[in-house]
Amino acid sequence: MSLVPSWFGGRRSNVFDPFSLDVWDPFRDFPFPSSSLTAANFPQTFRENAAFVNTRIDWKETPEAHVFRADLPGLKKEEVKVEIEEDRVLQISGERNMEKEDKNDTWHRMERSSGKFMRRFRLPENARMDQVKASMENGVLTVTVPKVEEKKPEVKAIEISG
Repeated sequence: MSLVPSWFGGRRSNVFDPFSLDVWDPFRDFPFPSSSLTAANFPQTFRENAAFVNTRIDWKETPEAHVFRADLPGLKKEEVKVEIEEDRVLQISGERNMEKEDKNDTWHRMERSSGKFMRRFRLPENARMDQVKASMENGVLTVTVPKVEEKKPEVKAIEISG
């Protein structure tokens, strides 16, 4: 019994099975990475540029600093660059190398991205550009940009005479 209506291009599958590879994909014919594309029909340029899209970075602001966390699984700290430009721009870049292919290998699916990636963030005025620190642990890059301490206005008590 088919659970996918025939008006979905005649593909038959169990839509309740999350691992079914024959589920209808509305983005199948568009030229960007999609879950239904395999290595055989996925052009090299899209595989290389997919890393731009797949580099996930969180940016949170604490009272003391701006903290960036990037998921970079499989990369070593030597393969990642963290740079600060003069106009308060934080740039995180690197490259994921493509896995070497053996002539005897048959690829059924290629979803992990490879190629160069780069993300840029304009930092606010309160960022201390001279004290940026970066660390990498378990495939997660953490960049900490301390904030300039806010000077609290000095309050002077005035004695009331009279």
